[in-house]
Amino acid sequence: MTKGKTTAAKKTNVDASVSDASLRDDGTQPAKAATGKRAKTSSAEKPEVSKTKPSRKRREQQRAIDTKQLILNAALSEFAQVGFEAASIRNIAAITGLQHPLITYHYRTKEILWQAVAEDAFTQIRRLWDEGIPDQENMTAVERLRAEYSAFLRFTIAYPDFHHFMLRESRPGNPRLPWLVETALLPLIRRLLPQIEEAQEQGALPPGNPGLIHYMLIGMMSVLSSLKDEIRESTGIETDDPEIIESYLSMVDTMVFPSIGLLHGKEPEAKVKPKAGRAGSGPKAKGK
Repeated sequence: MTKGKTTAAKKTNVDASVSDASLRDDGTQPAKAATGKRAKTSSAEKPEVSKTKPSRKRREQQRAIDTKQLILNAALSEFAQVGFEAASIRNIAAITGLQHPLITYHYRTKEILWQAVAEDAFTQIRRLWDEGIPDQENMTAVERLRAEYSAFLRFTIAYPDFHHFMLRESRPGNPRLPWLVETALLPLIRRLLPQIEEAQEQGALPPGNPGLIHYMLIGMMSVLSSLKDEIRESTGIETDDPEIIESYLSMVDTMVFPSIGLLHGKEPEAKVKPKAGRAGSGPKAKGK
């Protein structure tokens, strides 16, 4: 009996000590409450951790986008200056300061890289048209055309190698030309030619083959970039000067789009007469 009572007493004392240790003065269980509070705090902190992960991922994605654009810009220059056959991915790596394997990671072959360059250039042109020209729905056909070809001019000024890239690919027998026409050129032509036809029907553009009018305008809008070195050497004109660009576009308006001024009730601007006594102009020139 004494042994049984002693065992029971010990058990009671152990239970009491466990109970006392697990209870506060107010009868709550601090250990479990604290654990629960920590769990809640931990779960509340999880969204903060998850917020940093997408941010880091976005930075990595942006870095990859920037790297690819750097490669494409350098490749555009390389293809424009030496042509597809002579172009080298190692040269492009040297231009960009990137490792050769990094370029081939993004673009496995030179052919794939060339296609990516062409697609990137024409994507930028379409973006300039779609996002950079406001209120297109309320424009007349000739107003849209003027805005689109003017945007194309500004693109060629920003990327002077683009014109030479295209010239190299337009040579006879070029195996890449059919892909370039089908993938990049025809979508733009299918957009522009109906507008040219509509402007012709409205009397805003002269009659003629819409395709030839398109390429006439492409030539006019490319000359500031395609002949910039020749123009600078022969006339001293810097064709990438914003004032020169605006002056040139004003001349294009006078020659090609004079109807825009008439549509808005404006008379075409009068030609500025050259000052008397200037060499090669005015009555004195005729008398020589």
